[in-house]
Amino acid sequence: MPANFPPYSWRRPIGLDWDDLYTASSSTSPHPGAEGGMPLGGFGSGCLQRSPHGDFRWCPFDRPIPQWQSLPGCQFAVFEDTGERRHAYALSAAPPADGRLSAWQWYPQKTKDAGSTSTYRVLYPRSWYEYEGVLATSLYCEQFSPIWAGNYQETSYPTAVFSWVAHNPSDRPITVSLLMSWQNTIGTATEAGESRRGNYNRLVEDFHRLGCVMSRVKVGDVGSGDGQWAIATVDNPAVEVFYHTRWHPTGDGSEIWDPFVRDGSLNDIENEEPATEDEQIAVALAVRFTLRPGKTRTIPFFLAWDFPTRSFGNGHTYYRRYTDFFGRNGNQAWSVIRTVLKHHQDWRQKIQAWQQPILDHPDLPDSIKMALFNELYLLATGGTFWSAMENEYPFGRFGVLASWDSPYYESLDDRLYGSFALLLLWPELEKSVMLAFAHSIPKADAREAEINENYSQPNPSIRKHPGATPRDLGYPGEHPIEETNYTGGGNGQTDLSLSSLFPLQVYRDYLLTASTDGDFLQECWPGVVQTLDYAKQLDADGDGMPEPGGITAYGGGLWLAALEAAIAMGQELLEFQIDIEPDPQAAITKYQQWLETATQVYQEKLWNGRYYRANNNSETDVVVADQLWGPFFTQLLGLPDIIPRDRLITALDTIYQTCLVKATNKQDSPSIASHFAENTVSEKQTDAAGVEGSTGITWGLAALMVQNQRSESGFHLGEAMVQRIYEGGWQFRTPAVLTADGQVRESYSLHGLAVWAVFAVLTN
Repeated sequence: MPANFPPYSWRRPIGLDWDDLYTASSSTSPHPGAEGGMPLGGFGSGCLQRSPHGDFRWCPFDRPIPQWQSLPGCQFAVFEDTGERRHAYALSAAPPADGRLSAWQWYPQKTKDAGSTSTYRVLYPRSWYEYEGVLATSLYCEQFSPIWAGNYQETSYPTAVFSWVAHNPSDRPITVSLLMSWQNTIGTATEAGESRRGNYNRLVEDFHRLGCVMSRVKVGDVGSGDGQWAIATVDNPAVEVFYHTRWHPTGDGSEIWDPFVRDGSLNDIENEEPATEDEQIAVALAVRFTLRPGKTRTIPFFLAWDFPTRSFGNGHTYYRRYTDFFGRNGNQAWSVIRTVLKHHQDWRQKIQAWQQPILDHPDLPDSIKMALFNELYLLATGGTFWSAMENEYPFGRFGVLASWDSPYYESLDDRLYGSFALLLLWPELEKSVMLAFAHSIPKADAREAEINENYSQPNPSIRKHPGATPRDLGYPGEHPIEETNYTGGGNGQTDLSLSSLFPLQVYRDYLLTASTDGDFLQECWPGVVQTLDYAKQLDADGDGMPEPGGITAYGGGLWLAALEAAIAMGQELLEFQIDIEPDPQAAITKYQQWLETATQVYQEKLWNGRYYRANNNSETDVVVADQLWGPFFTQLLGLPDIIPRDRLITALDTIYQTCLVKATNKQDSPSIASHFAENTVSEKQTDAAGVEGSTGITWGLAALMVQNQRSESGFHLGEAMVQRIYEGGWQFRTPAVLTADGQVRESYSLHGLAVWAVFAVLTN
């Protein structure tokens, strides 16, 4: 059967277990294990996942912090009658672990030596399940959600398309039936507990559309966890469509499996009786058709949901972005279905049109092309918050967690690496994030910090000082974006780096969106001035360089780059010829004075001939891998060099030679440690157990090397990082840290999105 699978997709045999896995060194959030699959659903709409085995999982939509749960009542199945043999399989190689649906026959699990030749492929937001070697029929399913760059409407839609293609390669007719079942989960995780009382399902016949809507009897306003599910297919004279609107997914499943395995049908039962307190109910559709020899038929199924509110701590609730287009009453699942049926083929074409120029780029290695798209999974899975539009946020509020294990939004130092994807593909969402930081800078919060790192401050318990840039946009258990800095800011060095990262990311976002959004620059400008002035208080000797605990290569370099960016922003604002406070000219003059003396201090106190020392107060020979982020930004933004170019190249080569870490008992592929003592270069290559390789720093250094004519080494680093993640069982849950002896930390991390920094510098 001809199937046009993208050549750069990630591939995995369906049902094959993993032998050699990285393991989580610590975790506060349940993960799906090595069977992480591509997410389904638009950004911020609520997240589903279908694994490489073929089973579904979801994060209950009303929980502030994401946690995966299995959905055993949500399945696809196939029936086949060749004239000589009738059989049926649930199209998952992972039967429910608790024994439910025991009447079903499950797809054979692949082993290294035996089993099917079936394959799972992913190039986000599309994925494919190809079933070969078990059925007489050649069968595959393409699934996707309508996500593409520059789109702020469909990219939020709560929907998924499943396009099944069946081909008869034999010389006799084959009867095939495809089944989709779905569980009514409404009420699973509401404040009322685990009750499903009042859940009910109904059949919908709507011209050529036939499906089931799953709802709940409710009184009053839409609350947390209230909403609808819907599944649908297309009826036409060439197929027969069957249905069952009320079966029990906690039993053995025989009520739908018995008729399905007999002849590919269902009993056409229509029952809207509400569920009792402890009862779980589900729906099913089946489409039966006959394939003549050599013929192919496509059977679409559609999934939609409408859970319109996003709840956080203390009763704070927002409407999701997609409600700007479908309303807020929680009864619009079938409206979404109608929209999907009308437009899904056009959506697929738009996804392909967006991706193809990137996939055709002649200089990108194949594995990095794959990672560019597949690492975007986090924008759907990362506890994503995307609200309906507001006056202050015309594209809605937006945020992604730093990681599932560090569940606070848009950690500014993590998004140093991870924000390039949002900037290049959905710049209005990127600017929404930075506006939230800008609005927070002048605010104070005298509460005690929940995670206190602010030890060097006079009052270490203060959560947020006025003028300080918050480290994050808040915790889901509180009121994100309004209550920021959940991690308590940090020590003086952290305060300095945050005060530098904010101006750098603001100017980057302005410049790399064609310098056209003057309103964005004006709105962020007061925060830029306030936070730089706040950090300058840490300059005890008045030399222009803040030195909390000493001058560091990382923090000092960012400070110099931030001053360059602030000067450039001030000059842009002067060209607008408008009245704006603080006065841009006064700020420019001040920053130029600081920059002149600070640049000299940085060189004199940190350069040792081969690299910039970690701290001028330290006598160790530690090489820090992130010492060149300041120069990286000045190069990227076309600003004057803050260090001589020959020193940049020398330091870059030293970092690569010193901080390269090879795995000891996993794939023989390197990553970059955050730091290494220079005198351990020869030892660490053979005894690196416990050494941490940073995903974000590795991608950042790869981008820096591509930026400075070291593309071969940079791509080598990037390809090795892809190998470690995707062959180590951490696909679609990328960690921030991988150790050489097979441990990981901080899964579902923003760091994985840093692959787009490589694309940013490669395409200038």
